[in-house]
Amino acid sequence: MNTHPESEWLTVPDVAELLGARLRDVRGLIHTRDLLAVRTADTNVVIVHRKELVEVDGQWVPLPSLRGTVTVLEDAGFTDAEAMEWLTSENSLLGEEPIDMLRRGDVHAVRRAAALDVG
Repeated sequence: MNTHPESEWLTVPDVAELLGARLRDVRGLIHTRDLLAVRTADTNVVIVHRKELVEVDGQWVPLPSLRGTVTVLEDAGFTDAEAMEWLTSENSLLGEEPIDMLRRGDVHAVRRAAALDVG
């Protein structure tokens, strides 16, 4: 996985605080794939990438297009760790990080690229 500054990764309690939600609600968002989470190799802590959250009308929410994109990546054979790597690494076909394109609303281009890739 890419090495990102610590500030780009959030623990479940961090996400709960940002969303103003309970821990179990955040775990539910992870379970339903509204958020993609991975475990750190060294401490086995569940983390979420900060770019999976967007601010809408002053409230932080999960990036709406993430769930469907994660499904496309799963269908292409990606594990959660591979999907996270794919989303947060510059993609040669797209020319940038897919997560940044999702945040701008370029959902179809990202999902087409994801469907072409095989984990």
